[in-house]
Amino acid sequence: MTDSRTAEASETAEVAAAPQALRPHAEESFAGELRALAAVDDRPRPERWRLSPWAVATYLLGGELPDGTVITPKYIGPRRVVEVAVATLATDRALLLLGVPGTAKTWVSEHLAAAVSGDSTLLVQGTAGTAEDAVRYGWNYARLLAEGPSRDALVPSPVMRAMARGATARVEELTRMPAEVQDSLITVLSEKTLPVPELGEEQQAVRGFNLIATANDRDRGVNDLSSALRRRFNTVVLPLPGTAEEEVGIVARRVEQIGSSLGLPPAADGTDEIRRVVTVFRELRDGVTGDGRTKVKSPSGTLSTAEAISVVTGGTALAAHFGDGVLRAGDVAAGILGAVVRDPATDGVVWKEYLETVVRERDGWQDFYRACREVSG
Repeated sequence: MTDSRTAEASETAEVAAAPQALRPHAEESFAGELRALAAVDDRPRPERWRLSPWAVATYLLGGELPDGTVITPKYIGPRRVVEVAVATLATDRALLLLGVPGTAKTWVSEHLAAAVSGDSTLLVQGTAGTAEDAVRYGWNYARLLAEGPSRDALVPSPVMRAMARGATARVEELTRMPAEVQDSLITVLSEKTLPVPELGEEQQAVRGFNLIATANDRDRGVNDLSSALRRRFNTVVLPLPGTAEEEVGIVARRVEQIGSSLGLPPAADGTDEIRRVVTVFRELRDGVTGDGRTKVKSPSGTLSTAEAISVVTGGTALAAHFGDGVLRAGDVAAGILGAVVRDPATDGVVWKEYLETVVRERDGWQDFYRACREVSG
């Protein structure tokens, strides 16, 4: 009994001493690749950049270094898109990553900040409730009441800290933020300074500072950017994957990474089911089957690559814990139904019509059809 308790206490102490983050930051997950790139990177670097623009692009797009180190691709898409984004950060213009949901805007933003500044955590998450303090600064009210306005009582925002350090700040979902909060960025981006009138001071941006914002194409009309603010950004549109095979590769790679971070038991190759999920999403998204012969109705959801990754990850967990470890049609059917049918009144009709007119008639898809019919009811 004593030995058992000692062993349990030892295991508990080990877990407490070395907790593992569920999702480490990019600069932690890919620290080895960043070090390898820095070691061979002999090209000019903008001030306070950890890597040259060429090395940052290589980190994002992947490649093999002269010493044989393989840099895994973080973004699969047009090379020019990444090059324009990186070049923008080397100028005095801020970068706005624009695209429909699931085009890896947040992913690209995080990895750009990690490669440029070695820190992707200087983040403002935009929501309808984001206050101006999150972009500018706030106050420690206990010290404010006790001492009055002072530098010690001031609580800098991630943007203000990035300005002081010459680092890269990130603003996620910019168009979700109220217009008056968005506009608090105008002085920061145009004058490169953040006034603190309560102290009669200002925080000037140190060389190396820049800002990456992301915005959703589907959110136009929620809180549109003012023309004054939009002029301060260079906008880069991230497209959806160009081909089905490209999207299959993206989904497979991310599912493997997520499964590894979650400690899911390794599953057998599920490429066939991934290809089915991607095919369904692309056809419903485009409103036409892959061969161009049959038009289909599109549901209200976005059916993005990110949602395909979620469906396959959920299916992989089902196969690993409640199946034989092989990803099958039944493992992804419920996830697809949840992704497609957001509005039961309209999307349900679209989904059933697609099943009966397309999936039912497709060779080799009978197991998929039966699984989807079973969960659809």
